[in-house]
Amino acid sequence: MKLHTIFILTSLCIALNAEAWNPVGDGMLTQWGESLDPAKVHQEYPRPQMKRGEWLNLNGLWEYAIIQRNAVEPASYDGEILVPFSPQSALSGVGRDVTANEEICYRRSFRIPHGWKGKRILLNFGAVDWQAEVWLNGVKVGSHTGGYTPFTFDVTPALGDGDNILIVKVWDPGQSVKHPIGKQHDKAETIWYTNQSGIWQTVWLEPVSAAHITRLKLTPDLNRKLLSIEALSSVVPDALVEVTLIDGGGRRISAKGYANIPFELAMPEWAELWSPDNPKLYSLEVKLLLNGKVVDKVDSYTAFRKFSIAKCDNGNVRLMLNDRPLFHFGLLDQGWWPDGLYTAPSDEALRYDLEKTKEWGFNMVRKHIKVEPATWYAHCDSLGLIVWQDMPSIDGFPPAGVWDMPRYKIGPEMEYSEWEKENYYKEWGEIIDLVYNSPSVGVYVPFNEAWGQFDTVKTTEWTKVYDPTRLVNPASGGNNFPVGDILDWHHYPDPVMFARDPDRANVVGEYGGLGLVVPGHRWNNGEIFQYAGFADSDALCDEYEVQAENLLRLVQQGISAGVYTQTTDVENEINGLMTYDRKVVKIDEQRIRRINRRIVSCLNDK
Repeated sequence: MKLHTIFILTSLCIALNAEAWNPVGDGMLTQWGESLDPAKVHQEYPRPQMKRGEWLNLNGLWEYAIIQRNAVEPASYDGEILVPFSPQSALSGVGRDVTANEEICYRRSFRIPHGWKGKRILLNFGAVDWQAEVWLNGVKVGSHTGGYTPFTFDVTPALGDGDNILIVKVWDPGQSVKHPIGKQHDKAETIWYTNQSGIWQTVWLEPVSAAHITRLKLTPDLNRKLLSIEALSSVVPDALVEVTLIDGGGRRISAKGYANIPFELAMPEWAELWSPDNPKLYSLEVKLLLNGKVVDKVDSYTAFRKFSIAKCDNGNVRLMLNDRPLFHFGLLDQGWWPDGLYTAPSDEALRYDLEKTKEWGFNMVRKHIKVEPATWYAHCDSLGLIVWQDMPSIDGFPPAGVWDMPRYKIGPEMEYSEWEKENYYKEWGEIIDLVYNSPSVGVYVPFNEAWGQFDTVKTTEWTKVYDPTRLVNPASGGNNFPVGDILDWHHYPDPVMFARDPDRANVVGEYGGLGLVVPGHRWNNGEIFQYAGFADSDALCDEYEVQAENLLRLVQQGISAGVYTQTTDVENEINGLMTYDRKVVKIDEQRIRRINRRIVSCLNDK
């Protein structure tokens, strides 16, 4: 990309004219979208498990232009876009698609605070879909591919004393390239949703010393009663790391080790175990010391817990938390928003869905073929919601004939090029890195319903090696291979177990999908999708209870988890417990909570 090297000052100064911004179109808005202040969008610190005291949020109004792919930077821009919302969303203020033949070019200016002089300056992106190339003052500072994971560039050499011009150019191939894409689709209908492109999570700057922590890896080990700590840092010899674990009452315990080498902190006698009923978190202070001087400090948190499987009642393999059987019961959580699409209008909105899930008596969420900002996982940690983390699918359909086969048979897999496979593993590894320190994440799901399912045995084993502390559900409702920790069945609307695996936990990874249309709270008043429709809330709740009883009967046959579809309506799907705009709860909340609490406690005496 050829960039201008000389700019007129007035063209460099980006007018952050909040009064000129409005959501585009006349579509559905959430309450948070309606009250959104473009000058204060997503102001929360975006990385809760590695927080620094100083940072500069770059969210807000940027200039944008949609250009032909591989074109030079435009001489003029099309207008302003509200970052971090995708151009397809209403809250971006743009509201148009970006095709595979186009790119979106972003531009804004910023100044480095005076107190940051002499520091290294890191430019951080929460997530950009899909290929990002970044320039600062005409200097290319880096690039990244992958639509779901954070990345960082040290931009110090390219900085100037006054206004700094940041340009981000993004290409999203959509379905033209086989890459992880989840439920995005060129044609949004039934269970497929609007395409996403560009920046969709927070962009921010932070100052650090030349020697600084780049990543924390925290691994609780209940068998050995310790916390393993690995503080990765910029390459500096003889750097020490001091970690202090603190509880709410001020009790503290510390340990020291070398940077870039795992060391251990003993689990104190007063430590409590994390669980959905007791989501106990402990604060961590992590200091990097060089020649006895603290050169970097980050705040984090952790918890003590263990996910495993074991044979229990009548030889049934159960999901275990802290060596006790626990029935995982939760919602299929798509994480889409009518006004922000991939991006929640605020962190308060992001937490709202999880708070409702907890209030309704669930103890788990399955994050369905999407990845969320780090703050979402922090909310699950503090609320006590176990997370099943899906890998976003490459393809939306399985090979021909898979769905026509008996579900307990091994069917054909998808075939991909070596690049497509390597790209999948690259991004799956980055996703696991993102959620690794989150105590609530208990299960990884590499594939969903045979969509893009390839090399299942290898992929499951790869995942187990990459993170041996979590369980792996190889293919939720998909092509069944005898590998991993879980055998997962999907069936709508009633839960069904087609076969029982004596050596793995047996689960119903999707069922339900009970639909209720709420007039005035529809996405676009087009064709609806549901698995079973009901006239009113009472009828829906009655059927919910019937299916809950069916699930409880399956527990006696060995089922150890259930996932109900779903938290909210999503675009044309109207089978949520809430409407897409979150303004109407469709169920009797107290009744549903009573039903759910029976289910989550069904293994208490096993």
